[in-house]
Amino acid sequence: MNVQKIIWILPIACLLLNACSSEKGKKGQGNQVQYKTLTVQRSDQTLTSEYSARLTGRQIVEIRPQVSGNITRICINEGQQVTRGQALFIIDQVPYQAALEVAKASVATAQAKMETARMEYESSQTLKSQQVVSDYTVQTSLNALNEAKAALSQAKAQELNARNNLGYTVVKSPVNGSASMIPYHVGSLVSSNISEPLVTVADDHEMYAYFSVTENHTIDLIQQYGSIEQFIKQAPEVELRLSNGSTYPHKGRINAVSGTVDASTGAVSLRAVFNNPQHLLHNGGAATVVLPTKRKNCIVIPQEATFELQNRVFVYRVIDGKTKSTPVEVFRQNNGKEYIVENGLNEGDVIIAEGAGLLKDGIEVKGEKVKK
Repeated sequence: MNVQKIIWILPIACLLLNACSSEKGKKGQGNQVQYKTLTVQRSDQTLTSEYSARLTGRQIVEIRPQVSGNITRICINEGQQVTRGQALFIIDQVPYQAALEVAKASVATAQAKMETARMEYESSQTLKSQQVVSDYTVQTSLNALNEAKAALSQAKAQELNARNNLGYTVVKSPVNGSASMIPYHVGSLVSSNISEPLVTVADDHEMYAYFSVTENHTIDLIQQYGSIEQFIKQAPEVELRLSNGSTYPHKGRINAVSGTVDASTGAVSLRAVFNNPQHLLHNGGAATVVLPTKRKNCIVIPQEATFELQNRVFVYRVIDGKTKSTPVEVFRQNNGKEYIVENGLNEGDVIIAEGAGLLKDGIEVKGEKVKK
């Protein structure tokens, strides 16, 4: 009977031993997790930041008439490219032509009166030398001559004004650019105080992109370049992403930075200028300015190698083959994938390259090195 029990117990014991060995093997395999490590190195890095921008032409001119009257002719098409001095509108010229003729006649009359006054003055001088007339008569004739000269000058000024008014009936473009839509038609009565301009001409050979950055970013730029003036001189070229998602083929440059901070938003306005040879950019359009920030000889690590705790950023360094959490200070700008480490790591340090949020101190690491 005892022998039979032993025969039954031995197979069961073997099964239990095999099960224990299997479980032990699994645990052993679980401890052999491979961790990717990264050896910290220094390199140059360019970060990009994107800002919504409003586009305007280099010059935006609202064309308004300087005289009143009915539009008799519209000389351009809406949206047309116009040149400086090109006629845009013609306002009824008949009354202004008539006013010019009246002014010219007034000049002729005043000229004749002045010549008569001059003759009388010269005659009075001759008679005075012969002691025929008194000094009073000579002075009176001189005053009449001066009055005639003043009247002539006034008549000439009125002629010039009438001539200018006639010229203003041809409304010309003061700049090269693109014309806007035209809200008026032939026959419309217009004047210098109309609420809506006849047309707006935008000089779009160069376009301005206005955008805003935070005050902190502005301070970073000043500290990096030394001053706003040096930033404008040395700043890298910026790119422009259009509203359809495509990248504008011409790069621009920042040529102005506001000297004040907007109290309501805490932002500082900047202006970038772009060449527009194909007239692809339009006044009033929207786009995105891509602003690069270059940092030289800096430590760059992947964001997957970090974790946050109480608003601080940590990485796991590998020290003597085990993980050790280490706080680091990172540059406030990032590209969404990497951090620039300003303090906390040295070149040559080995860190866990990914999955830092799942680790803890003291884990033995036999990792696989990865290259940046």
